[in-house]
Amino acid sequence: MAAPKKGRGASTQSKPGRSLVLILIAIVAMTGGMFLAGHTTPRLGIDLAGGTSITLKAKADQGSAINKANMDTAVDIMNRRVNGLGVSEAEVQTQGDDHIIVNIPKGTNSKEAQQQVGTTAKLYFRPVLASEPSGGATPKPSPSTSSGASGSPSPSASPSGDQKATSPSGSPSPSATATSQGRAVSDALKADATPSPTGSPSAKSSGAPASPSAPATGATDDTKKLQAAYAALDCTKPADRAKAGQANKPSEPVVACGEINKVWYKYVLGPAAVDGTEVKNAKAVFDTQGASGWQVQMNFTSSGAKKFADVTSELAKNQAPQNEFGIVLDGDVVSSPFVQQAITGGQAEISGSFKQEEAQSLANMLSYGALPLSFQEETVTTVTAALGGEQLKAGLLAGAIGLVLVVIYLVAYYRGLSLVAMASLLVSAILTYVIMSLLGPAIGFALNLPAVCGAIVAIGITADSFIVYFERIRDEIREGRTLRPAVERAWPRARRTILVSDFVSFLAAAVLFIVTVGKVQGFAFTLGLTTVLDVVVVFFFTKPLMTLLARRKFFADGHKWSGLDPQSLGAKPPLRRTRRPSGPSAGPVDPKGA
Repeated sequence: MAAPKKGRGASTQSKPGRSLVLILIAIVAMTGGMFLAGHTTPRLGIDLAGGTSITLKAKADQGSAINKANMDTAVDIMNRRVNGLGVSEAEVQTQGDDHIIVNIPKGTNSKEAQQQVGTTAKLYFRPVLASEPSGGATPKPSPSTSSGASGSPSPSASPSGDQKATSPSGSPSPSATATSQGRAVSDALKADATPSPTGSPSAKSSGAPASPSAPATGATDDTKKLQAAYAALDCTKPADRAKAGQANKPSEPVVACGEINKVWYKYVLGPAAVDGTEVKNAKAVFDTQGASGWQVQMNFTSSGAKKFADVTSELAKNQAPQNEFGIVLDGDVVSSPFVQQAITGGQAEISGSFKQEEAQSLANMLSYGALPLSFQEETVTTVTAALGGEQLKAGLLAGAIGLVLVVIYLVAYYRGLSLVAMASLLVSAILTYVIMSLLGPAIGFALNLPAVCGAIVAIGITADSFIVYFERIRDEIREGRTLRPAVERAWPRARRTILVSDFVSFLAAAVLFIVTVGKVQGFAFTLGLTTVLDVVVVFFFTKPLMTLLARRKFFADGHKWSGLDPQSLGAKPPLRRTRRPSGPSAGPVDPKGA
């Protein structure tokens, strides 16, 4: 009988317990980390836990091209926008060349996150030329704007408690007509047709008497159309609001609607003075030193700071409402604070009667409102927790059925060897579960239905590795070898086959993960993970365990229930070493016989 070769293989054969102890330590360490981290279950995806999935299609407008850079920027802004609302488990990713998928899990802020993700148009700061409550509503005070930590003097912080019968700027308004707010709408539009040298509204457009020179005929016609649109606009009607929001060209005056303190107002707004991309950041803070309550602090870029200083210096010369600027997002006025003097230094505060949620929402829009592209909402799919639970149960049932079928096959065909296979499957399942639980908080991995399918497919891949090894051992027994040398001689051949097979599976999973998006990536990731774990389990558990079992009489003697019975396998007579007799009496050796 041939003995196994000495060296590394012999060392592995004689000390298989080291590998088993090593993998046991790894399992205990990761399981302990899972419990210490408090994440004892894998994080579930939208289709299993419930939530909302939104598909957005990019639209090129105003010279913005649909390319990878703009799409990646939009994904980053949307991701920060929903995360700014506390929906930390939301997923935002591109799909194809012009689609973005937003998955919002169930939670307290998921509805607001859905609304803000859908608000995908550009953000502008526009001077207010005229405004009044729409639909006969009673005016209420709006926030004021002051300079922040720039060192500039701070104008009025808020309406100082005098919030009765006021216009959106907080100033008293005797009536709710356009002409009672400083001048007639037509005068405001005519004056606004003359720009200042700085590009911001001139003093003439900010309340000074109209220019003696009449504007061009085209400008007059545009003014009349805008005045007619303003007169006919009823912001309490959704159809009117939608129509007004469609006209949002930054270089032209527009009419717009805005809900301030639960009252709808209609506005005439001048050309955009500052673009939303020039807001560096904004945050909601609580004024602990004064009585302003919640405020929104914003910082501008260097170019935005200059533009904002120019426009506020002009607006500060006017009376309400021409001392206001409208913050316009998706064609709607989300806020219209007033100013009393120029705000320089690139920092400003918006304050006045804010609730915490309102301040945070406005800060979020200012920080993340300016997208490089416009998006159209194509589909919105909501999965209830009950439906997600049913799909999870269905996936687990399918996995259990597949596992039972594999076990039945192993027991029927390999008998005692099936214990090795089932123990290896158990170790692989434990490692997979623990790693998935840890990857949820670590990298945001979410177990979705395709990922469950990947885990089910992995059962067959893992069992296939055991079968390859078992068949190699049986081949050695058929050649007449006993179990202990058969286990060691079969391993190099089986190892090569297992590595090649798992490499192909891992390569397919990697390619699938790279070229696909969305839920399919969950399938690819799970398949790749379980393929790597298959190699680990086979090398550090299955092979050492077989080495130990080969020393046990039940397997070593080839019991008929061991799965390694030489007679049932059709084994040849045991291989024996033959030596040529030495000495003169041995006689000549026939070359053919040799």
